[in-house]
Amino acid sequence: MKKIVLTGGGTAGHVYPALAVAERLTDFELHYIGSNGMEKEILKNYPNIKYHEIPTVKLERKLTFKNLLIPFKLAKSVKQSKKILKEISPDIIFSKGGFVAVPVAMAGKKLNFPIISHESDLSFGLANKIILHFCTVMCTTFEPTGEKNKKCVHTGQPIRRKIFHGKTIPLNFNNSNPTILVLGGSLGAQFLNEIIIKNLDALTKKFNIIHIAGKKNYKDIKHENYKIVPYADNIEDYYTTADIVISRAGSGVINELLALEKPMLLIPLSKKCSRGDQIENAKLFQNLGYCEMLEEEEYNYEIFINKLEKIIKNKEKIQKNMKKTAKNNAVDNICDLIKKYIKN
Repeated sequence: MKKIVLTGGGTAGHVYPALAVAERLTDFELHYIGSNGMEKEILKNYPNIKYHEIPTVKLERKLTFKNLLIPFKLAKSVKQSKKILKEISPDIIFSKGGFVAVPVAMAGKKLNFPIISHESDLSFGLANKIILHFCTVMCTTFEPTGEKNKKCVHTGQPIRRKIFHGKTIPLNFNNSNPTILVLGGSLGAQFLNEIIIKNLDALTKKFNIIHIAGKKNYKDIKHENYKIVPYADNIEDYYTTADIVISRAGSGVINELLALEKPMLLIPLSKKCSRGDQIENAKLFQNLGYCEMLEEEEYNYEIFINKLEKIIKNKEKIQKNMKKTAKNNAVDNICDLIKKYIKN
């Protein structure tokens, strides 16, 4: 039986696309190399994938004393990854990026294993900029991302099958108002949480609100036409229940919403605490007519509510734009590449 090592982590956005690929590789022995973080928790639900833990170091963009320790910690991670890879002897490695994947890619290159990586965002993240030097092929969600690099192949964003099989959640709201799903990614989003909770009285007069707040920011709030939960393993059911979605602009989530034709208001993570990748994603989706966008620095309640009402008014037009998008066959594209490079 062929063996594949999956790797990537830091957020669920790095893990779930890798699992979307894994669920198609039914004739492979599956392994996952990750940290003692979110990916380890998620993989507990996948007993068919053997988990291997390594020490990892987060790559910091800002000047900090911690950066002086990175070379030593990274060397330790590479050494451990090399040991695990030798034991498994995989036919190929599939990396979904994030700082967790860097030492695995470096070790894999030293051992001459073929490595296929994937970049979700419109521009390369720091980890994938490094991994690009070690991988055999870099797959991209967006066509412009790697068009000038010969290693890059446009495949689209891999999406799990379960996303397309959601069931409506019985919430017993006592009106026929549109239902808005609010989510800030796997770790939650403090900025989005504050917008919703501060304006709860006004918002629930016009909308029903389902609010996924994140485990760290969750507070049990009781309010008419409002439901708050810390986290949702069954996110597909929440997608199905919602008419529109307010979200950050991580590529994984917005491509799932695009595939489901769910109109969205995207409030991307500010450049103050990111490299601006979510802003790029949101601008692209807005230009394609899939969403409305609101940057944190531009926020006020009047603009916010106007954009929500505009989405409700133009819902059919937005969904028509979404239908024009080619069918998402990213998983097939990636699996074809995996099998091609194993054969070669």
